[in-house]
Amino acid sequence: MSKFSGILTHPGSAHKDEFLACCLLVAVHEAQIFRREPTQADLDNPALAVVDVGGEDDAARGNFDHHQFPKDHPPVCSLSLVLMDLGLYEDARLYCDWLEVAEWFDTRGPVETAAWLGVERTLLAKLNSTVDLTLLRRFAGMLEIRAGEPMWEVMRWVGGDLIGYLRSLREKLNEIERLSEIWEMSHEAGDFRVLFLPRAENFSEDASAGLARYAFGLPEEKQVIAMVYPDRRGAGFALSRYNDDLRMDFTRISDEPDVHFAHARGFVAKTSATDLGRIRGLLAKSRVAR
Repeated sequence: MSKFSGILTHPGSAHKDEFLACCLLVAVHEAQIFRREPTQADLDNPALAVVDVGGEDDAARGNFDHHQFPKDHPPVCSLSLVLMDLGLYEDARLYCDWLEVAEWFDTRGPVETAAWLGVERTLLAKLNSTVDLTLLRRFAGMLEIRAGEPMWEVMRWVGGDLIGYLRSLREKLNEIERLSEIWEMSHEAGDFRVLFLPRAENFSEDASAGLARYAFGLPEEKQVIAMVYPDRRGAGFALSRYNDDLRMDFTRISDEPDVHFAHARGFVAKTSATDLGRIRGLLAKSRVAR
């Protein structure tokens, strides 16, 4: 992506797609935002990012519009196009659960989006946040947004946090893929798999935060129902359900001498045990028939 000295998007009502697309561009380029209709000179200017307006999808020229796509085009919006140019789109589709919904809403509207989600249209309005509404309304009322102004700084935070989340998560997932292993567990209630992340010298403290995301991407033949990972508060390990799978109930090990915490709802436990055979035993005791 070339360095942009300015960002241009359409005036009038504002939507989440161009707002977030501009947030990303502000975070990367720290450029001023202009809200007006583009001229041909704007579209031809590679130093100006033109977002959600102009009828062109040409990242090399800095143009990120989707409105010219045919109506049966897969749902993508200006946010999608900017993410693609940043090389973050595939990870965003995998790990930002809200992105596909935003794409549908912007390109298909609330009625088709509700039908695609299998919910009543009125439910979408109930999920609106006053934070979203206020930011979009204030953004819509501005013609220029300059560095140092409150809106610009908030947009830089939002874009920076999203980029940081995606890049750090990718690093965590790569680390987890390198270090983790899947345990095949035999049990009278049914065989099961556990995703195990060992403690390692080069292990980043928060790598376990990406463990559920990593498990989500495992192929069907490797799907797990529980995870084991280093306890950040001690030398032992945490044992947890994956995707709240009720076949694991960690209240069953709450009385074990080396288990110092088991949540009353059974979805997680903490043990001081470091012997892998002992941890496997705790997992086996926690397995229930369902």
